[in-house]
Amino acid sequence: MHFLVLGASAGGGLPQWNCGCRNCEDARKGKIPHSGQSSLAVSPDGLSWSILNASPDIRQQMLDSPKMHPRALRDTPVASVLLTNGDIDHIAGLLSLREQTPFTLFATGDILDVLSQNRIFDAVNREKVERRQIALDDEFPLQVGLQAQLFAVPGKVPLFMEGDSVQTDLLGEQTVGVRLTTADKTAYYIPGCAQVTDDLLARIADADQLFFDGTLWDDDEMIRTGTGVKTGQRMGHISISGPEGSIARLQEIRAAKTFIHINNTNPVLQPDSPERAFVETAGWTIAYDGQEITI
Repeated sequence: MHFLVLGASAGGGLPQWNCGCRNCEDARKGKIPHSGQSSLAVSPDGLSWSILNASPDIRQQMLDSPKMHPRALRDTPVASVLLTNGDIDHIAGLLSLREQTPFTLFATGDILDVLSQNRIFDAVNREKVERRQIALDDEFPLQVGLQAQLFAVPGKVPLFMEGDSVQTDLLGEQTVGVRLTTADKTAYYIPGCAQVTDDLLARIADADQLFFDGTLWDDDEMIRTGTGVKTGQRMGHISISGPEGSIARLQEIRAAKTFIHINNTNPVLQPDSPERAFVETAGWTIAYDGQEITI
């Protein structure tokens, strides 16, 4: 199984257009790499690809990745796109894929409803792009040679659908993880998760590769840095650090483990930071744009 990180960042990317935090300024100065918004491509053979989440940066991400380039006059190596939630940073890129080239779009019913309720997505021609509704826990072919399964993880509805009261640990079709399998390998992609439950631990125990939510180092990161007013939990994201953080909760998972969907404020983006050293000592890697992984 082959993976290509198209975008490693959370919504806004790195640098974020309106942010002057240390990481964003260092990215502008070339001290640390730029990073686009979260998107991962997966392939059973390195030739035909499925994109997991279509970020607003997808045009540039595909331009920067030769494996995503057309091989003929009107062509794409992209067989399918799969969505794990209805957040803007995971669906807006569909509008850049509206150029009358066929692929299959997979998502749960709740996520497809988000698209149906926003008519701008009708620009993605349904006669060319089949929208295929996937039930939780049903295995299905993402493309030839690559099976997938969607499962609920704790999360919330997209920001633009929030009401006065927001439940951030919902279990349902609005936030899902993805199990990916070939004949001999198993991987999981979970870019958004509010809590690592015992059920989730049991589900992913067979992983050879895990891509997991690395949005924030700790829960009050955005408040502490003056870049926001919400905690990580309020945004539906588990922290990396702490006794109930992802490193502690996932320490028994023996897969190769990679953090993805990393917010621009996260100190792990600094290569010489103690937080980055802690992550690497714990056996994790930090995703970066253009990273290739084969298992």
